[in-house]
Amino acid sequence: MEREHKLDIAVDTIIFGYQKETGVQVLLIKRKYDPFKDNWAIPGGFVEADESLNEAARRELKEETGIDIEYIEQLYTFGEPKRDPRKRVISVAYFSLVKSSEFMRLNASSDAKDAKWFNINEMPDLAFDHKYILEMAISRLRKKIIYEPIGFELLDDKFPFSDLENLYSTLLSRDIDRRNFKKKVMKLGILEELSEKAKNTGAGRPGNLYRFNKNVYNTLINKGIHFEI
Repeated sequence: MEREHKLDIAVDTIIFGYQKETGVQVLLIKRKYDPFKDNWAIPGGFVEADESLNEAARRELKEETGIDIEYIEQLYTFGEPKRDPRKRVISVAYFSLVKSSEFMRLNASSDAKDAKWFNINEMPDLAFDHKYILEMAISRLRKKIIYEPIGFELLDDKFPFSDLENLYSTLLSRDIDRRNFKKKVMKLGILEELSEKAKNTGAGRPGNLYRFNKNVYNTLINKGIHFEI
């Protein structure tokens, strides 16, 4: 006997942002409808019949938060039978990184009651299995930032070196040897030191700004030289 089996595909996108003052944060939306009405959740929704998974992830993000994203990467597929109380839903999760200059450019649309940034160490209760999904995304980000320069996707195009140091220290939840860290990064040749100065926010002379050179990085990869901090 053939059984009816109702199955839907959804996408969820974990968006990370960074500011020196507030640390590494994740963007969450407050659900407007049941189930889990008024609970915080990862932005996402169901995939339409005529769109790819990537297209669905970008569309849902735009609809719920007003953000257009550049860096997006597939994280994992979640398919526990009872993860959604309405029906069987398989979710393909992505994680995305937004630059500091775009950090506050968000607004909740008609699909969400609110949208807000939360520090990754101070998460509210989350709907569905989103706590587990978010924990996996944070773990992936912490591991990947060691061997791939994705941290630059969280910084503005031009940044003081201290912002890069602070990002790594904050995300990895540990102090870093600032002297050795800078020596290792500069030795790779992937940063351009600019003549522009950083804004002076404290005592002492402001340092120069830096810029990540992706072309140099790609050349290193082609030569078999890999990024590692």
